Amino acid sequence: MPTRLTLLQINDTHGYLEPHAELFWTAEGPDLRTAGGFTRIASIFAEARQENPGGVLAFDNGDTFHGTPELVESRGAAAVPILNALGLSAMTGHWDFAYGPVRAAELASALRYPFLAANCHALTPEAPRFAQTTVCEASGLRIGVIGLAATILDKTMPPAFSEGLRFTDGIEECRSHAARLRDEGCDLILVLSHLGLPQDCALADAVPGIDLLISGHTHNRLEAPVERNGALLIQSGCHGSFVGRIDLEIEAGRIVKVAHRLIPVTEEILEEPEMARLVAGACAATAALKDRIVGRTPVLLHRASCLDAPMDDALLAAIAAAAGTEIAFSNGWRYGAPIAAGPITEHALRCIVPTDPPVETVDLTGAEILAMMEANLEATFSGSAFRQRGGYVKRFRGLTLNAKLENPEGLRIEMAFGPDGSPLHPEAVYRAAFVTTQGVPKAFGSNRQRAGVTAVEALRRWFAADPAAPEGVGRLRIT
Repeated sequence: MPTRLTLLQINDTHGYLEPHAELFWTAEGPDLRTAGGFTRIASIFAEARQENPGGVLAFDNGDTFHGTPELVESRGAAAVPILNALGLSAMTGHWDFAYGPVRAAELASALRYPFLAANCHALTPEAPRFAQTTVCEASGLRIGVIGLAATILDKTMPPAFSEGLRFTDGIEECRSHAARLRDEGCDLILVLSHLGLPQDCALADAVPGIDLLISGHTHNRLEAPVERNGALLIQSGCHGSFVGRIDLEIEAGRIVKVAHRLIPVTEEILEEPEMARLVAGACAATAALKDRIVGRTPVLLHRASCLDAPMDDALLAAIAAAAGTEIAFSNGWRYGAPIAAGPITEHALRCIVPTDPPVETVDLTGAEILAMMEANLEATFSGSAFRQRGGYVKRFRGLTLNAKLENPEGLRIEMAFGPDGSPLHPEAVYRAAFVTTQGVPKAFGSNRQRAGVTAVEALRRWFAADPAAPEGVGRLRIT
């Protein structure tokens, strides 16, 4: 008689505790619907547990403790009672380290389940340690779980995220732990990862013996599991707008039947009353921000597209205006729920760039701009999964780049044009605005100066001025 096991997943919620606008693609283009909210996620979890008593495990891939004012102002603490009430089995992370490793460890210690990071290694005696694996029991089975935090934490993120720590790709750690857990009698091996889907597929290919891989980071909405080297991979969108559910039948240590659903967390789902009380309490301190109108946006703002996105067009226009430049750069982030055209609130504005970094300026030669963008295209589209850094193309304003993405590293950009439409000259110096070292890494440029304003204040000024759709936007043209 097969044993039934149910796995539930949330990933990349980015601090969105309440329902919010979410983007759904249609043949005609983007469509906004209300989705998400932990009150409805809790109801989905409760229904699964009622259907399969004692046979449900629930996982969180991280990017949980950061992203909205509720989480940023409490340095993650607002989410702890909510997550504990959800009854999760384990989590891992990425932006969860945004307040520093010590704070990440404090948040982990407040949870009723382990925060796993087998690929996180302490460089100093003072650096915090995180659990590497755990064993979960459900339906009479022992499931060995290996957690992998984002490998980019010490590579592309601000240095404070990984102070005293080193992060690997997790391949060797997974090989070792998977063999050990199997030897210790685990029926299934599950990897809980924040590497992103391309790297998770490569990881599954490189490590035999993984049965299940719960993936996060790249915000993929997988309608069906991906099969790689005997492992089943799932990933379930972002912002808490979807719950992944996979029902397995297991016989003699083998998965013999699989049923998967990507469940939209929509308004038809009833709210769980106790979770509603917890969410209301967590959001009370910042509730007024949702009533404070700071301006308007003439267009739908979102980050759901890889080459460029209207939310980043607005951010770039705002920082360029604040710094008095024509060219601007920002990171290719994915987080931030979409914002409908019309009035924009202080709460929504802060979600666009929750770290609120200072706006800075830098002098870049044309050659440096091309080198920086070539490096970014390789990090985004590399044929080697572990050379990808999991983000979108670097956002830019005031430039037009013609590129062939299929070309080898360093040879993708064929033509480049500056703000006046003339070809970018390799030796000419161009002044540019940027936010964070992810916008312009320290390896590029000179004469960095603060513009005297933060990103949020620049956005506040921009939206308050009743802007038209941003002009002078940068575009990557695929030729």
